[in-house]
Amino acid sequence: MSNLQALIFDVDGTLADTERDGHRVAFNRAFADAGLDWDWSIARYGELLSVTGGKERIQHYLTMDDPDFEPPGDRREWIAALHKAKTAHYTRLIQENVVPLRPGVKRLLQDARDAGLRLAIATTTTPANVTALLQTALAPDSLDWFEVIAAGDIVPAKKPAPDIYDYVLQAMQLDPQVCLAFEDSHAGLQSARQAALSTVITVNDYTQAQDFTGASLVIDHLGEPALPFEVLAGESNGTTFFDIPLAQFLQTLQHPPELSTT
Repeated sequence: MSNLQALIFDVDGTLADTERDGHRVAFNRAFADAGLDWDWSIARYGELLSVTGGKERIQHYLTMDDPDFEPPGDRREWIAALHKAKTAHYTRLIQENVVPLRPGVKRLLQDARDAGLRLAIATTTTPANVTALLQTALAPDSLDWFEVIAAGDIVPAKKPAPDIYDYVLQAMQLDPQVCLAFEDSHAGLQSARQAALSTVITVNDYTQAQDFTGASLVIDHLGEPALPFEVLAGESNGTTFFDIPLAQFLQTLQHPPELSTT
């Protein structure tokens, strides 16, 4: 019998397709406000997603695409201010209901609560971004659904480092063997697996060609009864949409119960 106790979710690309029409647009609006001629196309932003963290992404872009640019004043402070302006644009976009939750997300979260499973968030995005998405796209009281919301710079090393998941597990006082993580990217998978977590991947347009070796299950989305998911790798136990029995099946598959010796 499964001893699954908690589900831990990434946010961007996992709960909602926030990257292309949310974060990318917000970055470009912040650049325009700052008088910059930068414009991150859909394709270029997909490449930049290999760098986790918004401030880190700006720094990488400066180094690779505009190395001669000299920000006014302290570079670190300038990047932080630019990223803060981007966050304000992003939260406004989310509050306009521009980005809905992905298929099956709200249903699974509600089912998990009904089943008594504990919920947590593990993400590199800023806390304000998480709040805007959850309260707008999920429910006004949805922050209370999650026992731990680990976001932004709460840990020094971002994904693919395991720090954010280690933080969540420590905060919840849980062993990774009783949890299941949900991610959408190779970096997220590496982060969760390095924390010894069984991991479900729901791919999106930006991540569908990435390497997901080591994932318990790779699907195109969580699915609904009338909108079946496509299994890209792994075993779904005959299920066509992600539900609590499937989560328990995957947990048992990864961590079989010990045989009794009596």
